[in-house]
Amino acid sequence: MRLTSLYDALSKRRTHGQKSLAVLLDPDNVDEASCQQILELSEQHPVDYFFVGGSLVMNSRQAALIRFIKSRSAVPVLLFPSHSLHLDDQADGILLLSLISGRNPDFLIGQHVIAAPLLRQSNLQILPTGYMLVDTGRQTTASYISGTTPLPYDKPGIAACTAMAGEQLGLRLMYLDGGSGALYPVAPAMIRAVRQAVEVPLIVGGGINTIEKAQAALQAGADVIVVGNQIEKEPTFLADMARTVHQFNQSRILTE
Repeated sequence: MRLTSLYDALSKRRTHGQKSLAVLLDPDNVDEASCQQILELSEQHPVDYFFVGGSLVMNSRQAALIRFIKSRSAVPVLLFPSHSLHLDDQADGILLLSLISGRNPDFLIGQHVIAAPLLRQSNLQILPTGYMLVDTGRQTTASYISGTTPLPYDKPGIAACTAMAGEQLGLRLMYLDGGSGALYPVAPAMIRAVRQAVEVPLIVGGGINTIEKAQAALQAGADVIVVGNQIEKEPTFLADMARTVHQFNQSRILTE
């Protein structure tokens, strides 16, 4: 498997302590009009990635959504798939998620076997990702669909050892996710524990719906923060998140 330029860029940013912002767009929740508003905002308040996907894609809008984004923005589009049916060669890359927090073989390797020949033939840049669901106060679609138990919210050691094992297995990214509609975000203590346990870039999402929560995740060690639900409800929240990440990066430069 080739080392991807997307991964190289993200890894380089991690090395230099620079944080990134990803906007998660769920094809079930984002139509063309709302996507257009988000894209216009992203021109004024730059984001680093668009993640496209969801735990349960119930319509056929994903291909049209990716095509719409690619026709209007140069921001990389990464698939955030929950099933091999959700592959789309129009995207720039794919977060190839292995659900290492659970014990369901279908989401550890089963769907990957089905997807492998299709990915081999595609032009997608593949980013092998250790995906860890975290209990954030309510059952999420991801935990229900996957049939797995999320990591306990107050057990950072379990998360750290899980991430460590994933890194030792060769996964190139770690993703701590509270899931869509999380009551509260992943605890800073858990983010910090995972950050200390692995060297690979760390993505954190779920429940980040205020500037304070975003700052807490960044300070704890997240390399990429992911915002989805709140931007779907309030597109202008994107400006707050972009400003937060930018200010964090600027303060880092000034202190060096």
